Amino acid sequence: MVRSMTATVPPAPLSPPTPREQLLNRIQRDIPIVRRPYAVLAREVGLTEHEALEILREVKQEGVLRQVSAIFDTRTLGYQSSLVAAVYGKDELDAGAEIVNGHPGVSHNYRRNHDFNLWYTIAVPPESDLEAHVQKLHELSGATLTRLMPTLHLFKIGVEFDMTGTEDWNAKATPQYTSAQRNIGYAVTDLDRAFVVEFQKDLPVTEEPYADACAALGLDIDEVAAHAEKMKAAGALRRVSAVFRHQKAGFTFNAMGVWAVPQDDVAAVGRKMAEFKAVSHCYLRPTYPEWPYTIFTMVHGRSKDEAFGKIRAIEDEVAPGVNHAILYSTKEYKKIRLEFYKPEFYAWAREHLGTDA
Repeated sequence: MVRSMTATVPPAPLSPPTPREQLLNRIQRDIPIVRRPYAVLAREVGLTEHEALEILREVKQEGVLRQVSAIFDTRTLGYQSSLVAAVYGKDELDAGAEIVNGHPGVSHNYRRNHDFNLWYTIAVPPESDLEAHVQKLHELSGATLTRLMPTLHLFKIGVEFDMTGTEDWNAKATPQYTSAQRNIGYAVTDLDRAFVVEFQKDLPVTEEPYADACAALGLDIDEVAAHAEKMKAAGALRRVSAVFRHQKAGFTFNAMGVWAVPQDDVAAVGRKMAEFKAVSHCYLRPTYPEWPYTIFTMVHGRSKDEAFGKIRAIEDEVAPGVNHAILYSTKEYKKIRLEFYKPEFYAWAREHLGTDA
């Protein structure tokens, strides 16, 4: 159990956030699907469209802005996904991680400070057997123990970094995306698939970033926007937004707070934890004999002290005395945005599982 410490809330800076900082916060929330979206966002923060584009091109050149694209819900699109925790011998870890990285459905893969020293996320198409893929990775990579940790309930997902430095660690906001928005059993259409293929690409930072996607789909911007709204209503599309590289943006440290909240309390406690703006992900996951933790909360900080401080703020307010641990990344092996309908996935399945999925 992590010893409780009094959470320290950083003082607000003396100067208000600049339009640049406000813009960088704003584009993480959502980017409207209109002909000239950056003109809309620029007006909101007191900039011209030209100024906003110059800022975004600069931060992309610096590597802070990784990409602008749509975020889709794997479950609503019929994909099966899970967090996976595995145990490797110290001398076998790097080699095992490289084999895991070779799976086209693995989007994130980290070494963490725990007996479960490799953590990765994997997603497979509807016709695939998720457990078979994970079992094959277990065998190929030389893991001594592998545990599936799928999402049993999604309390929150939504990465937004405070680029202004003004938010308190215990600041609250209504979670933007939760299990309530998911639509398990949704029938994906051909237009949905085509939309996903185009909008999962890195959209250009230009006056009309959706022009190429519209041309590929054979639709005008109003028709594309209307279909996007249908996919949002169905839970398949979360939003179009910017994704930053954590380290380049100054958030060099992440911490995964895992909490042994009793089953009778997980619903209420999970909702409260998800309200913390500092929490980017909040899930209910299964337990195992060697893993008692039910709720997972992810935070990011500009330092270890900041990240740990955010976890302590959650403990002090929501879970005093609850058995918990803090896991943090000690090496990033892979981090990409999941791409759907990739032919490389089916090639991997044929080679290693002898099936087309």
